[in-house]
Amino acid sequence: MVGNLYLSSCGFLCISPREQREDCSTFDFTTPGGSLTAQPTSRAAGAKRILGTASEEKMFAAYFDCPGGPENLYIKEVMKPDPGEGEVLVKVSASALNRGDLLQRRGKYPPPKGASDILGLEAAGSVAGLGPGCSGRWKIGDAVMALLSGGGQAQYVTVPEGLLMPIPKDMTFIQAAAIPEAWLTAFQLLHFVGKVQEGERVLIHAGASGVGMAAIQLVRLAKAIPIVTAGTQEKLEATANAGAAAGFNYKNEDFSEKVLEFTQGSGVDIILDCVGASHWEKNINCLSTDGRWIIYGLLSRGEIHGDLLARLLSKRASIHTSLLRPRHKEYKERLVRAFAEEVLPHFSAGASPRLQPLVDSVYPLHAIAEAHRAMEENRNIGKIVIEIPVCFKKGPLQ
Repeated sequence: MVGNLYLSSCGFLCISPREQREDCSTFDFTTPGGSLTAQPTSRAAGAKRILGTASEEKMFAAYFDCPGGPENLYIKEVMKPDPGEGEVLVKVSASALNRGDLLQRRGKYPPPKGASDILGLEAAGSVAGLGPGCSGRWKIGDAVMALLSGGGQAQYVTVPEGLLMPIPKDMTFIQAAAIPEAWLTAFQLLHFVGKVQEGERVLIHAGASGVGMAAIQLVRLAKAIPIVTAGTQEKLEATANAGAAAGFNYKNEDFSEKVLEFTQGSGVDIILDCVGASHWEKNINCLSTDGRWIIYGLLSRGEIHGDLLARLLSKRASIHTSLLRPRHKEYKERLVRAFAEEVLPHFSAGASPRLQPLVDSVYPLHAIAEAHRAMEENRNIGKIVIEIPVCFKKGPLQ
């Protein structure tokens, strides 16, 4: 098997795999004379800088040197991490893309202090090593998925053992990679922040996103009523299939009026909002008395012009804001425990109701720039997953 070479926008000669091999864990190349050389291809003519070969202490990861567009992304050889106290080393089979990755690439969402600067807020793979002080819950070879502060879009990542969850036996790594960040975010917003109750009505903006599709199913699991907004009929149909009781196209209709009509004038008890300022007046219009408006993203903008506080006060409504990535480890461990106990069993065959992660598309690591473009253009319904290559077979590059 051979791979293609291409020149990244940052001037690095990068490798794109054609297939994977399961019996090795690093990229490995042999060329005449024992050193890595390459003849320029049509996409890499004139390339001068070569990433090099990976050794047992190194790995390949998605990287960028300077903030900017997807064209700045490339595959870089970096040091393989060592698990610290209470940490587990995971050999990554798949990660998934999140809005936070796009913001970090643009220089607008740096990783928390001490976190990896490699992209990737979730991963699925197998336990490859245990740091000192681990409790014994995990063993080498266990199939796990992880909530991360960074580092997931690489061949290996280290994870505090309390942020790992077992992968259900009938689930693939691709499916599992679509769970941690999106589903834990939705679970946190609904239960830790919003305190959702049975019978309440929940309005979910960006209903066809990864968090949105998770939230629909979690609202149903809580015996509440999910209502969504989305920008296309195709996305609204997908949300209906996931369990949305009603859905409205925010681009061509006033969703607040439609929500009030659907709820017979009562409005919604909770709004999960990743959009921000562009929806604020309509949000308040359809928010019930004592309602909770939870903001966890600002896809439009953050600056509001208008009498927001008086409108909120008139309804005794409250605004909550939440970000998961910068939360301290103890909070995340508590969140993961609660999710594992209350939700994770519902992903297994035979569970009722059965929960399903929705994977929109799968990109190999070397095509991560195209994955970023797909998310920036809002093409996805559900999660975009990044498949991590195991290695290349020995042989010449062509």
